[in-house]
Amino acid sequence: MRRTLALCLLLLLAAGVPAATAQAPRPRNIVFILTDDHRHDALGVMGHPLARTPNMDALARGGAHMRNAFVTTALCSPSRASILTGTYAHTHGVVDNFTPIPPGLPNVGQLLQTAGYQTALIGKWHIGDANDAPQPGFDHWVSFRGQGEYLPRAGATMLNVDGQRVPQKGYITDELTDYAITWLGKASRDKPFFLYLSHKGVHANFSPADRHKGSLAGVAVPSPVTMPIAAADAGRFPTWVRNQRNSWHGVEYPYHSTLDVAEYYRQYMETLRAVDDSVGRVVDWLRQAGQLDNTLIIYMGDNGFAFGEHGLIDKRTAFDWSMRVPMLVYAPGLVTPGQQIDRVVANIDIAPTLLDLAGARPPAHMQGMSMLPVLRDATAPWRDTLLYEYYWEWSFPQTPTQFALRGEQYKYVFTHGVWDVDMFFDLKADPHEARNLIDDPAHAATIATMRAALFDTLDKTGGLKIPLYPLRGGQMRLRNPAGSGAASFPPALTAPPKRPQTP
Repeated sequence: MRRTLALCLLLLLAAGVPAATAQAPRPRNIVFILTDDHRHDALGVMGHPLARTPNMDALARGGAHMRNAFVTTALCSPSRASILTGTYAHTHGVVDNFTPIPPGLPNVGQLLQTAGYQTALIGKWHIGDANDAPQPGFDHWVSFRGQGEYLPRAGATMLNVDGQRVPQKGYITDELTDYAITWLGKASRDKPFFLYLSHKGVHANFSPADRHKGSLAGVAVPSPVTMPIAAADAGRFPTWVRNQRNSWHGVEYPYHSTLDVAEYYRQYMETLRAVDDSVGRVVDWLRQAGQLDNTLIIYMGDNGFAFGEHGLIDKRTAFDWSMRVPMLVYAPGLVTPGQQIDRVVANIDIAPTLLDLAGARPPAHMQGMSMLPVLRDATAPWRDTLLYEYYWEWSFPQTPTQFALRGEQYKYVFTHGVWDVDMFFDLKADPHEARNLIDDPAHAATIATMRAALFDTLDKTGGLKIPLYPLRGGQMRLRNPAGSGAASFPPALTAPPKRPQTP
């Protein structure tokens, strides 16, 4: 055996391949593309009648479509913080759109830098109010404050490029893609690269690129089966769900203004087309540069979005249209093309996966898992359920704090502070979550088991020590799992006794 290894090494050296290269091939490049509010079903490969996503569909056909991908909090900043840190919101402390990641908790960019990667963040950061300053972990930085703008406004819309204010010149999706491709072209070929391309699209208010405006005019828009008021009553939903339709995020009190929900949906899908163009441009650059076969591409959304489901518009809730997102994984030679994987994966799995790919051990505080075993073998051991959490916000008081346990077939939802019915769904029999089965005796044992598992998961991950109502402006202090920091909490959440269910 030793003679064989020695002979192989001599042959490699004779061919001009350095011994270090023979022993440790360069890790794959990483391109992570994140979009805002992209519904899990808004893809051509999902058969959506409004979807025009040929480039995303090509990634799905050439790699793996993770059809049960979720975020652990369906809100921009908490979801993005979970992606970057591999932890739940109750761990990283970003429970609203105002709180930054605490100092000392490393993001995946920092950890990949340590592993030898050159890194860039291009696009929406949106963790910590309107902060757009360059953050640790990224050698190159292009961002904007808050949600940003689709189009520049009279010279007032500025980008932050490596700490310098630079005017936005055009349609933001296209401009961010220009910056991304420029950086890729300048990146050193001696080191692997990590590009985090984070689009503003498709956040409201939707604004399609000129080339796509009106492209879906006349296309029929799906009408959710749970949208009519009668569906809420027949489905035995909690009072807060039935009342929500008359709130800021409800179809009876239109989002921002008088609203045609169908036309709003068309504008959303037309806006998504520029994001698909961006995916195509990045893939084309990688192909032409000879980098595609040595690059892992992950595409996902930061949360879902409703267009009338359960009478609602927006996200935040534990319904699938809110917490379920598209996730596509493309890596020639690593991911077998054409896979449709139904295992429950999540945003907290992104950072561990990227570190595993880079040959770096994920830190012990990370609560997600590397998806590489599942990508190699969809039957590999994996989680059975996933925790979801959302914390009440001052700005949107109609949506209560809620926790959920989501499995491949069943979902249990516990709403804190609203003494009304919980929710339980059989997702295989009822994928639209149209019928709340919380009082169905046939599911009583499963409900009890999932309820216990929900609070057990919260307990084991530190979630029973969190404040239930964060202070205005996100003023909450958490003990940092990766560093120091004082802990300051209101009284801890504990698993309450089983609440009485009402009709």
